[in-house]
Amino acid sequence: MTSVPKPLKFLRPHYSELEAIYNKWPISDDKSLFADILGVLAMTYSDTRPRETLKYRLISNRMSKDPSPPGLWGHEYIRHLSAELGAEFLVREESETAGETLPASGVGSIEELRELGYICAKFLLEHNAEADAVDLLEELECVNKIADLVDQNTYTRVCQYMVSCVPLLPPPDDVSFLRTAHAIYSKFLKYPEALSLSIRLGDAEMVAEDFQAPANPAMQKQLAFILARAQVPPEWLKGGSDDEDEELPEELQGCLNNAGLSTHFRAFGKELGAEAPKSLEDIYKTHLEHTRAPTTVDSARGNLAGTFVNAFVNAGFGNDPLMVAAEEGNSWIYKNKEHGMLSAAASVGMSCLWDVEDGLGKIDKYTYSGEEWIKGGALLAIGILHANVRSEHDAPVAMLTEHLENKSVILKTNAIVGLGLAYAGSHREDLMELILPIVADDTASMEVVSLAALTLGFIFVGSANGEIAETILQTIMERMEPDESQLSDKWARFLILGLALLYVGRQDASDATVETLKAIPHAIAKQAQILVDICSFAGTGNVLKVQSLLHHCADHIVAPTVPEGEEAPPKEDDTYQAFAVLGVALVAMGEDVGAEMSLRQFNHLMTYGEPVVRKTVPLALGLLSASNPQLSILDTLSKYSHDNDLAVALNAIVAMGLVGAGTNNARLAQMLRQLAGYYHKEPDCLFMVRVAQGLVHMGKGTVGINPFWSDRQIMSRTAVAGILATLIAFTNAQAFIMDKSHWMLYFLTTAMFPRFLITLDEDLNELPVTVRVGQAVDVVGQAGKPRTISGFQTHQTPVRMGTTERAELGTEQYIPFASVLEGFVVLAKNEGWEDDKMQS
Repeated sequence: MTSVPKPLKFLRPHYSELEAIYNKWPISDDKSLFADILGVLAMTYSDTRPRETLKYRLISNRMSKDPSPPGLWGHEYIRHLSAELGAEFLVREESETAGETLPASGVGSIEELRELGYICAKFLLEHNAEADAVDLLEELECVNKIADLVDQNTYTRVCQYMVSCVPLLPPPDDVSFLRTAHAIYSKFLKYPEALSLSIRLGDAEMVAEDFQAPANPAMQKQLAFILARAQVPPEWLKGGSDDEDEELPEELQGCLNNAGLSTHFRAFGKELGAEAPKSLEDIYKTHLEHTRAPTTVDSARGNLAGTFVNAFVNAGFGNDPLMVAAEEGNSWIYKNKEHGMLSAAASVGMSCLWDVEDGLGKIDKYTYSGEEWIKGGALLAIGILHANVRSEHDAPVAMLTEHLENKSVILKTNAIVGLGLAYAGSHREDLMELILPIVADDTASMEVVSLAALTLGFIFVGSANGEIAETILQTIMERMEPDESQLSDKWARFLILGLALLYVGRQDASDATVETLKAIPHAIAKQAQILVDICSFAGTGNVLKVQSLLHHCADHIVAPTVPEGEEAPPKEDDTYQAFAVLGVALVAMGEDVGAEMSLRQFNHLMTYGEPVVRKTVPLALGLLSASNPQLSILDTLSKYSHDNDLAVALNAIVAMGLVGAGTNNARLAQMLRQLAGYYHKEPDCLFMVRVAQGLVHMGKGTVGINPFWSDRQIMSRTAVAGILATLIAFTNAQAFIMDKSHWMLYFLTTAMFPRFLITLDEDLNELPVTVRVGQAVDVVGQAGKPRTISGFQTHQTPVRMGTTERAELGTEQYIPFASVLEGFVVLAKNEGWEDDKMQS
């Protein structure tokens, strides 16, 4: 009782009498003060007489021209008042919805509640309770007003809290929080933070404004690097004027095109000692495998696995021993059969990844080959080479568009897919005009039409382009007419994936498309609805969406019973369940708590689910934790990789590769070596083990495929498109990857990006500085200035960064222009630093 204020202790028993006296007093300033005192006493009666404190506060405000500030009565009073404001606002809303006219407490309007809320929020902000202030204004549905209340000392913590709340909020609150945080950052001239939020919102106008806002050329270069990493469409930056593109300085345009990516990446590899090419034996380490009998592998299948391992391991260095550096006539390409040649020729593009200058010269000789498979592979290689970089020469358009009308299906499809990889996320209208007629062509095969739709999905990812969506929907309806068998074709899943990719991250923008799909009487419509839905909410952590997807996963499809002698109708297509399982991971992966909860759900699905659900669960785990090998997930996948159902085992092995992609994880490498021995008599599984080994050592441990970047705040839409397209191929691995479409593994190219931190001076020359790199720690809402990383090590840049790692500068000698130290960071010299040193 010692902590209870004396007035409360002695006056509480007399509350009823004081109320009676209060009611007899005439209106005056004294009565206003009396109302405040009763409001403070009412805090102790909140259980029996709710919202009395708020009632007396509002009465006090009305009575006096100059009421006492609420803060005068202490912090606890403000907190209590805030809680009652939220409760009152909720009751008012409910009564309005029910059609009641009287306000719940009979005192004060909604506007008066909000006015009082602003006063409380201001007090909370002044007293280091930023989170409470944001919560209060959110309950009063006016969180955008906080931009007027924050100052230089409070805006950082307010924005950090608001951004961290976004995955936990339902639409449209999540968008309003991002827009409010963006407004605050723009107000305080924090351009990189503001631009990051504009990219998350996918708002072209905001991106253009943020990019053009700073006058400092070094800051503009930093923003250009952020935009290049996000693969933002070039026309977004024009801001409505046509000649804007010409005004950009050459150096800035180079940053936007990612032109220096290859040069810096190779210098980074040299610094890490990863420049020398690795052979297949360096990766397989067959002498460590415990094989019970001599391996009798199908040689062509073994060589094909070698193609992918070589491509992924030496990606970006341009010196792989099998293809690029091989002597004339001794190329690995001729050790493969037909479709194997296609993947081998395409691997040249992967080896020379991002090196637009020299890479084309190395691919060029294969484009003249008389063998269609090799020529097709070369066309695909041109697309792979240009992934995530843009060239002024527009070589892919020049070299690939001439093959779009080719009679050869191999050349035509590879030219189409090549364009999709090269221009992913570019929203190029001229390419739409070239490819859209192929989608609408009645005479084209389902394979060509589906891959053309997928390419448009890649190029216009997240654009919600109505014209493309309409054409794909029209194609689906037209293909039903002679008979429905065309839509049951294995390639049809890529037709609807192309449609779904248009809506990645666009949430409710896909509603009209989903409604249209509901009207189509074919099994593919349900698959398309789920794909469009999961892409729209990718990375949002939307709980309701996850619940509805789990309902689909729980369906047990039973074939209808028919009398003897009659032919049984075909069982209902259950592919939609596979997409729903992937959807759970796709929606939950943006938020750590949801991702952890989904692991438990996957465990249940694995135990009780149908075969189609069981074989997709490992793929979902791979998507959930790409390039982020967590021990619990590795152990789960290791268990699934020994499953009796080989389809489950195969997908678990792929998922192990995705989870460890580019990490060189020793534990995972050991697991895969053990699996190579275990499956030495199963050519399909062994092939996949080899590919997974290649993925784990991707770029010799310097390249990752995790779609989240900028401190795992921004989701790369092009990366999601690439990973999702690969996983959709694995939902029917025997028909695609294990058949002749193994080149689909190269869809991962759009997600591949170096995992480095390179510091540059204002002239974009490399500038080695000391940085501390450690595990990122969530410090949002914590008091004081806690450490943002734990268990750090000090390195000299350039330095490799893990998926969950964070970096900070070791000294204050330089000031970074970027808010998050990741990728390319431009530094400015801190003028005051040397003076401090001199004085000491």
